[in-house]
Amino acid sequence: MRRSAITFLILVALLSLAAESANAQANPSSGVSTSSGSDNLSGPAAPSVGRQSAFSGSVPSNLVPGVLQLSLQEAIARGLKQNLGLLLSGQDVRASRGERWKQLSSLLPNVTTSSYVADSKVDLAEFGFSFKSPGFTIPAVVGPFAYIDSRAYVTQSIFDWKSINNAHAATEGVKSAQSTAKDARDLVILAVGYSYLQAIADEARVETVDAQVQTAQSLYSQASDQVSAGTSPAIDGLRAQVELKTRQQQLIQAKNDFAIQKLTLARVIGFAPGQEFELTDKSPYQPFAGLSLDEALKRAYESRSDYQAALADMRATEYSKKAAEAGWFPSVGLSADYGLAGTIPGLSTHGVFDVRGTLTIPIFQGGKVHGDVLEADARLEQNRQRLENLRAQIDADVRVTLLNVESAEEEVAVARSNIDLADQTLVQAQDRFRAGVTDTIEVVQAQEAVASAHENYISGLYRDNYAKISLARTLGVAEEGVKEYFKGK
Repeated sequence: MRRSAITFLILVALLSLAAESANAQANPSSGVSTSSGSDNLSGPAAPSVGRQSAFSGSVPSNLVPGVLQLSLQEAIARGLKQNLGLLLSGQDVRASRGERWKQLSSLLPNVTTSSYVADSKVDLAEFGFSFKSPGFTIPAVVGPFAYIDSRAYVTQSIFDWKSINNAHAATEGVKSAQSTAKDARDLVILAVGYSYLQAIADEARVETVDAQVQTAQSLYSQASDQVSAGTSPAIDGLRAQVELKTRQQQLIQAKNDFAIQKLTLARVIGFAPGQEFELTDKSPYQPFAGLSLDEALKRAYESRSDYQAALADMRATEYSKKAAEAGWFPSVGLSADYGLAGTIPGLSTHGVFDVRGTLTIPIFQGGKVHGDVLEADARLEQNRQRLENLRAQIDADVRVTLLNVESAEEEVAVARSNIDLADQTLVQAQDRFRAGVTDTIEVVQAQEAVASAHENYISGLYRDNYAKISLARTLGVAEEGVKEYFKGK
């Protein structure tokens, strides 16, 4: 009786837990959440983080006291450690490996064990058994009786073409994720290179505008002296003062742009908030050795990680289609168990086992296999079209970047010679003004020409350096390309 009471109490507790669980599922507002809790990282809306915006962010490192000296190569190295886009891509590789293990589990042996102790009492009349005869009646209730069973279970797939192809598809998925992670490194280098080159361009503008302020200040002082001496009209002094104020305003804006660009660079490479640093590379320039179109295209198709990822995606969908078609094929499996069973009290046990070979032949599945095949075939065709589009895009990217590099190289050469001409023009205009041959109009125009020449040179140098980094990324060799195109920097 005591054993029966314990069994009854356990049964009541289990029924109560089941009722509470059902009530929680039916009423999510009661505090039980049914969401997975994972953030969608591909959506455009907050708080989701898109792929492109991820490369403009980072996981900040610890704050370092003092002012750090930062070169382009050091900035890239930091970005490859701290940039958010690359870190997320690394986790995608881990997730794809987890998916591969899940698919392999259907092909590898699975071993489990379970043990239980039961206390039962059975009413045979419940199952339709009646034991009555003239003169006596056999009781319809059997028990209570208790028994124990402890076993190890093994299942093994002998042949399952669907699971085999799903495992192959998952393997290709890992290769795709690895190639995507490698491509993410190139994107990080491109993002860091863009931010660093933009920052040194802004710093060069600050230095150039500051020099122009000094020149304008000198002109204003000279014009003021000549106006006071009565050798120049007052308009010359006003014109020189306007030029000085204009240059001072440009200097304020240039300093602000530089400070903001440094913050942008710090976010890309993972500097701690408030970290002070200085840029050590000042407008790097390395002449481009030249590269033929055919050689560039060959290197791009061999090295571009996004192209290799697209190839792996297509192979994965090919295996997925084979797996879908395998839904029509038979499969063979093996299952076995072994353990101990017996009765209690007394605990009299003996060995028990069961071995089964199973042949499963699909006959009619309501069109499910046909639907799976159609879906897999559509995904395969989509990936094939994406691959062809990417191949054409790589061709266009290579051609565009080569044109940009060639154009930027010529632009830098012309801008550099134009600075020398503008400087000579300014010197002559200043000499003519001191001699009283001309007024401040000619000097101000010469200063404008100098400012324009320096701006064109800074912009051309920035475009040239960025075009080289873009070419390295387009060829799929960003890390090697940066070292090649910026030797000694």
